[in-house]
Amino acid sequence: MKKTDVAAMIDHTLLKPESTPDDFASLVEEAKGLGVLAVCVSPSALPLKDTGDLVIATVCGFPSGAVAPQIKAAEAALAVEQGAQEVDMVINIGAAKAGLWDDVEADIRGVVEAVADAAKKAGHDALVKVIIESAALEDDEIVAACEASVRAGAHFVKTSTGFHPAGGASAHAVAIMRKTVGDALGVKASGGIRSAEAAREMIEAGASRLGLSGSAAVLEGFED
Repeated sequence: MKKTDVAAMIDHTLLKPESTPDDFASLVEEAKGLGVLAVCVSPSALPLKDTGDLVIATVCGFPSGAVAPQIKAAEAALAVEQGAQEVDMVINIGAAKAGLWDDVEADIRGVVEAVADAAKKAGHDALVKVIIESAALEDDEIVAACEASVRAGAHFVKTSTGFHPAGGASAHAVAIMRKTVGDALGVKASGGIRSAEAAREMIEAGASRLGLSGSAAVLEGFED
């Protein structure tokens, strides 16, 4: 793959809690220079300024997922009102581990519907990516989480927050996620991808989007 092809798949990400307004402004400028698709920032950083053609993504229920569904939905709606075009929500991982898939699905659906309503009012499109925290799940739980995401109307499934002690993205999880959702949803690999080799492995496993904080270093490993 060419560098431009990979850049077009990247969400250039800054979610460190100590990040300042200047840090987010620098992220936007770096993203423009790298030619990436999107920036992904904390919701408190919204609205972002001078973003040009960049897609604006944010997170909700982040990073634990252990937030009341009504709060997740409200947080997502506010983010869209403030210019977010994509919202990466974290599922309730405890509900997933307990096998409460109806609850997981309802949680996702609430965010999907809130985002759709807010986007309609704001006059722009918006989509939802569902962070399943794959490293904390067994293979059958990854499948079930992806199936719940499909039923709930999500647009992407995503591996990881990058904050869970169990770890980040793996090609194994990405492959399971792609096999489960087929072509119906996108698959975003995120969490611990720090080299071109790792990025290539995720893409070959089925990732259609990459969440990276070190985008420049990863892109250096691809040819122009």
